[in-house]
Amino acid sequence: MHCPFCGAHDTKVTDSRLVAEGDQVRRRRQCAGCGERFTTYETAELVMPRVVKSDGSRESFDEQKMRAGMALALEKRPVSVESFEAAVERIRQRLRARGDREVEARAVGEEVMEALQRLDHVAYIRFASVYRRFQDLDEFRAEIDRLSQEPTVSSEDNGDPR
Repeated sequence: MHCPFCGAHDTKVTDSRLVAEGDQVRRRRQCAGCGERFTTYETAELVMPRVVKSDGSRESFDEQKMRAGMALALEKRPVSVESFEAAVERIRQRLRARGDREVEARAVGEEVMEALQRLDHVAYIRFASVYRRFQDLDEFRAEIDRLSQEPTVSSEDNGDPR
């Protein structure tokens, strides 16, 4: 690391500490040339996969776009900001954990639907109706019926209360 004061490339670390809840390392450095001290911060650069759209085009993962869709579905629903933020972070972590450079847009939509289903069933139905392009009331009814049956089935099948 070069010194911001004299430009020398010989600096030594005098102290390192975890900050930002362990997501960052704060390092105190001292220049061997001029003796000045300065602080640097180190964070991991976590790259999100690119999103492959249904038409084959590719675009960068846009967290704001995902947040906006979720927020619209959750509008006027009794879901805390903390729960919303935790769901967004879980989706980001799951997409990153795949280790893929690219992910299908459909997979992102499914992750969002799963998160909304856990947060609020009405928000889930709102999102699903647009995402799956429901054409009539029968499709709404079928999804609502499936949703009302699911908690009993999923908790008995695998013990997971999702």
